[in-house]
Amino acid sequence: MSIDLDLLMRAYASGIFPMSDARDDPDTFWIEPEMRAILPLEGFKLSKSLAKTIRQDRFRVTTDQAFSRVIATCAAKDKGRQDTWINSDIEDAFCELHRRGHAHSVECWEDDELVGGLYGLAMGRAFFGESMFSRATDASKVALAWLVTRMRVGGFTLLDCQFMTSHLQSLGAVELSQADYLVLLQQSLGRDYQASVVFSSSPASSGVSDGAGDWGALDGVLATGAGPVSDDFSSTVASSPGKLILQALTQTS
Repeated sequence: MSIDLDLLMRAYASGIFPMSDARDDPDTFWIEPEMRAILPLEGFKLSKSLAKTIRQDRFRVTTDQAFSRVIATCAAKDKGRQDTWINSDIEDAFCELHRRGHAHSVECWEDDELVGGLYGLAMGRAFFGESMFSRATDASKVALAWLVTRMRVGGFTLLDCQFMTSHLQSLGAVELSQADYLVLLQQSLGRDYQASVVFSSSPASSGVSDGAGDWGALDGVLATGAGPVSDDFSSTVASSPGKLILQALTQTS
């Protein structure tokens, strides 16, 4: 049974998200965990080796260029991962949300090969990270670093990671109670935020309400190779994409 998109958006706005027991399981159930993992945007842990990888532009990083491939790869069985929680209904729902401008992906490429990426849902000033994959060393970490930068530049305030893992913890994720998470969620969505989205055939703009995060703000900075990223950050000379990302990540608020 397909997932109602309005119900799906309302669920996320209430701190609930869908999962399945297996890739081929037709049933989808709703999760409201007692503990929730988030990654504070100012608390992203950038190791020296990861900084070097980003600075050298080892991967070509894009956004929303291969959403269906990213989610399909996240859903597929792989080495060390015999099954996933992304069934066909969840995959179809997110592909439709992407088509309508609400779900986004970040992709890492080596030449023309997709070697890493992540995807999730943007609502208000929150981004709900769903899943990531890596088929090259540090590819998923680079994708996450670019996501954090995109969110900081675009005025987002909450990066939801759902469940804590050692991988996320090493990158700065923290765990908090569902009650505390809901406070942050309401702040990121806004008191008057309406989770019921009026869908149309055309993609959504940067957000669905006033004060929403601007997913595309980073693209303008990268297009010029120099310029303001925030009120207290500017670059006076043209720079590579990786160097701009590092400058944005290491600036102080």
